[in-house]
Amino acid sequence: MYSNRTRRQGFTLVELLVVIAIIGVLVGLLLPAVQAAREAARRMSCSNNFKQIGLGLHNYHAAYKNLPMNSGGTKDGPGPDNRFCLSWMVGTLPFIEQQSLWEQVSNPYAFNRNGGTRNPPWPAMGPEPWQEQYIPWLTQVPTFRCPSDPTQVAASRVAFTNYSACAGDAFFEQAEGGIRSNGVPNDNGNSQWGEENGERWARGVFRARHFTKFRDITDGLANTAMCGESVVGARDLRASGTIMRADNAAWDNPPSYWKQYLDPERPGYVNTNTSTGGLASCGGGLCVERRANHQRGRRWPDGRPEFSTFQTITPPNSYNIERWHGRSGAFCAASFHQGGAHILMSDGAVIFITDSIESGDQNHVPYGRANNGGAWDDGAGRESPYGLWGALGTKNAKETIQEQLNQ
Repeated sequence: MYSNRTRRQGFTLVELLVVIAIIGVLVGLLLPAVQAAREAARRMSCSNNFKQIGLGLHNYHAAYKNLPMNSGGTKDGPGPDNRFCLSWMVGTLPFIEQQSLWEQVSNPYAFNRNGGTRNPPWPAMGPEPWQEQYIPWLTQVPTFRCPSDPTQVAASRVAFTNYSACAGDAFFEQAEGGIRSNGVPNDNGNSQWGEENGERWARGVFRARHFTKFRDITDGLANTAMCGESVVGARDLRASGTIMRADNAAWDNPPSYWKQYLDPERPGYVNTNTSTGGLASCGGGLCVERRANHQRGRRWPDGRPEFSTFQTITPPNSYNIERWHGRSGAFCAASFHQGGAHILMSDGAVIFITDSIESGDQNHVPYGRANNGGAWDDGAGRESPYGLWGALGTKNAKETIQEQLNQ
């Protein structure tokens, strides 16, 4: 005998709660994997940017028989100019598919940021790289940004960069390369600040206000870093993007000296609590730079060290030291990728260097100054004191690179 009543189908409340709980657990398990996949995609995009830059630099060299000059441009004089301060990135524009931007820069430009007409127009090759009315400097070049770096530029500011030129493992008088902004060598009286005396410390691929040819890289293109990643300083005290400034102390003390100013509870950040030995905001002397436009990577067309170069002295993702704004210092390679940063080798290969790379004697005073108590000019020509990391930054020091990088 069959009942003519229809049996109701459905889930009980308990079954529904169990299903929801299972879905929640699965989402919790998958979310880190999704985030990791997204970061892997961003990291690959960053690597591709660097490969594009490397190809552009090689094509530039093929066209002009040298690499672009860092801190170049038009020399300081009676007419409008950019004070011989343009970064190496300006010259690469037509070689990284930025021909239209290059044409704006390389020709007189008649417009201001607000859309008004400028009379007379901005000069060919542009004004100073910190000029915020000049639209080409405010234009963000996508190839110059790492997608993992979340720092955003304001519309009224000069655009950013996440890539820096390698200036080697020394920094004595490397901000201007011994050349004044008017193009005249600073060699009066055989000055230790001059072009001739500063040359011995120009151990990296890029030297300010000088051209480098591939023939100058006698250690081998595959063994010499040409460029490296950097993070944009966001004024959030992240040590890899923050600049610690100390006048002469930047030269008189070894890199390890600055670890005392890192936050003991958050070693990746600078300590600004002066009651516990931290650094105050800059007003002179020993301080932490907090001004917005004086941060790492904040001006892609600016060839001064804190914007466009790094040294193979402090390890990747460590901290940055400078003498004062626009002057020499030890700036680290850095990124938002887990565990290291991309490095562009001189042969165009992009490798990932970990934070733990062997970086030698961090108690060694940087070349070109006290050199562990010696005379100011001791140390020229020696192998890098900063281990494998330092050796990768030198172009002709004859160190032997025995490790298989990126393997």
